[in-house]
Amino acid sequence: MNNKQELPWDNPRFRNWVAVARACHALERTLAARLAPLDLKPAQLDVLMNLYRHPGMSQHDLARKLLVGRSNITMLLPQLEKRGIVRREGDPKDKRILRLALTDAGTTLLMEALKIYTALIELAMAESSPAQCDVMGDQMRRITDVLDKAREF
Repeated sequence: MNNKQELPWDNPRFRNWVAVARACHALERTLAARLAPLDLKPAQLDVLMNLYRHPGMSQHDLARKLLVGRSNITMLLPQLEKRGIVRREGDPKDKRILRLALTDAGTTLLMEALKIYTALIELAMAESSPAQCDVMGDQMRRITDVLDKAREF
């Protein structure tokens, strides 16, 4: 690289994006460690949260919400079903569609996991005021929108 060229880490956008990525990665590692006693992984928690908020959603809709391929969902669901925390049921109107829901045990597990997740987020965000959290969230949503649109091209 030419010495006269600006290096990317001298750019505040680059430097701060790396800081966001590091913070996200640190949160994911810590969350994984704290969920381990529940025998739950962050990806599984994401499934449980979505099924709680949207009971009866299809596998296809869940995959779109999680931004993962249907094959990933196909691998996750049998594990959760075997543990008795998720159930799959045929759609009465379209037998090709499987509808997903949490069992009572799944809801109980989710509530325990949410205590852990919420406490971790509170710890991570303790130095930020509610207004700062809102600004950060608004900025992340704008970034998500820009990147979603960029992916369409």
